[in-house]
Amino acid sequence: MKLHIALLFALSTPITLFATDDISSQMNSITQSAFAEVSEQMAVQVNLSGKQRMLTQKMTKEALLISLDINIEENTKNLETSIQLFDKTLLGLQKGDESLKLKKTGDKETLTQLDKVSELWKNFKSHLNLFKNDSKNKQLLKAITADNLPLLSEMNKAVSLYVANSGSDLNDLATVVNLSGKQRMLTQKMAKEFLLVAKGFDASKNQENLDVTVKQFETVLQGLKNGNKSLALPETKNDNIKIQLKIVKKSWESLYKLIETGSKENKVLEEIEKLNLIVLAEMDKAVKMYEEQSKSL
Repeated sequence: MKLHIALLFALSTPITLFATDDISSQMNSITQSAFAEVSEQMAVQVNLSGKQRMLTQKMTKEALLISLDINIEENTKNLETSIQLFDKTLLGLQKGDESLKLKKTGDKETLTQLDKVSELWKNFKSHLNLFKNDSKNKQLLKAITADNLPLLSEMNKAVSLYVANSGSDLNDLATVVNLSGKQRMLTQKMAKEFLLVAKGFDASKNQENLDVTVKQFETVLQGLKNGNKSLALPETKNDNIKIQLKIVKKSWESLYKLIETGSKENKVLEEIEKLNLIVLAEMDKAVKMYEEQSKSL
């Protein structure tokens, strides 16, 4: 719901009339309350829809790890958890989910886009579920590695609609939550691309994709800290978030050193698996801190 619509509802609320100062005070209180509610809901929607992008890459990465015989039992459980979370969040975006603090999406264009995501998800989910019981099936793995990018693309369009519908008053916050959230996806995308190279799946192309993904991650991380006009990113002023971004940077540098080696040894792949989840977790903390700012606007 856009801000001006929420304010219209709020301002239609009956107010007991005593004096001009009382009226002004109550009007300001209602306006601030409506703004805070819309701000918080926008941040939740952008965060969780953005998290769906990450899950498309995480599920693909988990399938690749299983195919490479790396921590098969653990990654099979992780894959199942990722599938369930994508399902739950997608339904929450469409119909609302109190446990996720998600209200039903009211924008028709966004709902139409989420329907497109649902159709792609049905096919992708089917392949993943079959793969869990037949992890040596090369055709299933090939379908998963081909279908994850169209699903990512359509989910990203939905996120962009949430950002566009945030309204000018909340656009900076929406952009920050969106791009910081996109960093989570890039951690999983780069791990996926590294594993595709390790598997020998279109190695040259996926190495190029990996190089681009790494550059994107570094550019946005720097932009979150200092601002980036081309990305419409304002500089982060909050000291606690600045500290968290430093933690992200430190964990990212450890991961990058391994990626840079290009080694396909199992011990390196296992270490990349571990480190990419650490970077993801630290980046997710930063996103939640940006989301939390919506409550204080």
